[in-house]
Amino acid sequence: MQSHQDHTTPAPPPVTTGRPGRRTTTAAVWLAVGLLVGGGAVGAAWALDGGGASADGADAAGDARAACQALDGFDEGAYTKKGTAGEIAMNRFAAAGAFAGAAAAGDERYKPLAEAVRRTQERHARLFAFDAEAKRDLAEARGFCRDL
Repeated sequence: MQSHQDHTTPAPPPVTTGRPGRRTTTAAVWLAVGLLVGGGAVGAAWALDGGGASADGADAAGDARAACQALDGFDEGAYTKKGTAGEIAMNRFAAAGAFAGAAAAGDERYKPLAEAVRRTQERHARLFAFDAEAKRDLAEARGFCRDL
């Protein structure tokens, strides 16, 4: 009689391909896109719910001022930086979109502000950069803020 011994060979170590930093960059890009989309969705849901808006649009004006304050502190050059500066830039950019959307939902006078911010965010989400067109839309939104 022969004994039945287990003659299995150990599995080879996993093979990794690609550059390790690429996964981190891809994850960071998708995180940024998620923040933008999530911030816009929260702002839209809040605006559609009424967000405590009064009939005279007083809360819409406050939302517009908050959007402008976020834009005023937003540095597009810091958006891709690692650490605190990049995190602040991403959050201010998302907040500007959410507040501008809420302001426009509460009062149509703020629609141009919301549209300019939305165009900038959509363009950045497609290109992952602030090109000339995105910067033009951003300047338009900031110009609207100066006129408030």
